[in-house]
Amino acid sequence: MTENNAQLNKQIEDLLVQKNLRGMKDVQPALSSGYYARAARHLESCKGVVLIGTGFPVVDTFETDGPVGAIALYQTLKYLGAEPIIVCGKPISTMLAPDYKVHEIQVGEHDTRELEALEALARYRPEVVLSIERPGQAADGGYYNMRGESISARTACFDTFVKAANCPTIGIGDGGNEIGMGNIVEAISKLNIVPSATRVDELLIADVSNWGAYGIIALLGYWKGEDLLERIDPQAILRYLSERGSVDGVTRLNELTEDGLPSSEGEAIIAELRRLTGFID
Repeated sequence: MTENNAQLNKQIEDLLVQKNLRGMKDVQPALSSGYYARAARHLESCKGVVLIGTGFPVVDTFETDGPVGAIALYQTLKYLGAEPIIVCGKPISTMLAPDYKVHEIQVGEHDTRELEALEALARYRPEVVLSIERPGQAADGGYYNMRGESISARTACFDTFVKAANCPTIGIGDGGNEIGMGNIVEAISKLNIVPSATRVDELLIADVSNWGAYGIIALLGYWKGEDLLERIDPQAILRYLSERGSVDGVTRLNELTEDGLPSSEGEAIIAELRRLTGFID
């Protein structure tokens, strides 16, 4: 990585954890700098399938953090010539299926998790498997939300896809209980959560997981010389999800927010990323 690229990547890494909403800035030293660039390089030349796992269950529906970033990545990767597929369980799978290519996975405890993943991986032969704000299995095999409550009965298992994949795997998270956080289990053990034990090849952290997707898109655009973030409208994506029953993961209300923050916060992150990559002043 050139000095200029290294500096840009560090600026992106620091920007995306500057609020330190759930301790991600505190655990950042546990990661080797360059993680956004390394993850984006895996996606840069993809022309085949990219599996994007998302959808964190909240009460009887799904939260806005994760799906917004997943849709932004889906739109970007499809534009760049890849074949993205969103992997999720009900109810979000049903909501997205009319408009996006979706692979539905089974919700709740079941004995065929490994088979479910192996069959899908053999069918799609993905070039990259990416998880954004997917619950990660704890050391006891269960799933837990930020309050420490068990959500195993309402969670579809994407961990098996990550563990069985014969390709690069990427995890994006913002709190310590998401797929990929097993990479820094010692660091996140200090947080007030039940940590995920599931590991990935490249872990990305952000104050809001959706913003991690924007970090990847910023670098893809920078390398391509095209303002790919200009094509992303988080407000429109939030409206789309809200109309289909999403809730904010913190407030649990059906509103155009992510993790308790107004959509203007995500828009400000996009604007700053576009500035860092030289597309706006």
